[in-house]
Amino acid sequence: MMRGPVYAPCVPHVETQIEWGKAMPKLKITVADMVAAARARIEEVETKDLIDMVDDPNVVVVDIRDIRERQRTGFIPGSVHAPRGMIEFWVDPESPYYKDVFGQDNKKYVFHCASGWRSALTVATLQDMGFEAAHLKEGFSTWAKQGGPVEEAELMDD
Repeated sequence: MMRGPVYAPCVPHVETQIEWGKAMPKLKITVADMVAAARARIEEVETKDLIDMVDDPNVVVVDIRDIRERQRTGFIPGSVHAPRGMIEFWVDPESPYYKDVFGQDNKKYVFHCASGWRSALTVATLQDMGFEAAHLKEGFSTWAKQGGPVEEAELMDD
């Protein structure tokens, strides 16, 4: 089936023509490059080291995975769930969405996602804001395999 051009309204009153079968323009930077740049300037915590810190009252583990990921694979006991899309708002004391858990003095915050990519970008952004944190280098993907405790999430009805 032949398709003609599609017009996508990206900006009000401005149309962008997208031709079927044509490659998207090359991005200025790939997500892999962004993650590598973030990792070069943030603290990365190895899984075995976070397992040793999991019961430390001065460590706050922050899980930024989607709620469905937590339900499917479980989570680190005592971790705080903070969805990736809300982190900057929950950390900023001037935001109407600020959460007190991020205002604790003398705490080490360690963020994690499934594989360490989202958490690397998150921690780099938080450092840009002035919030000191680290991230779990390999993410939750190696947590249980390396002997980390896992709590099962209660499934919620849709």
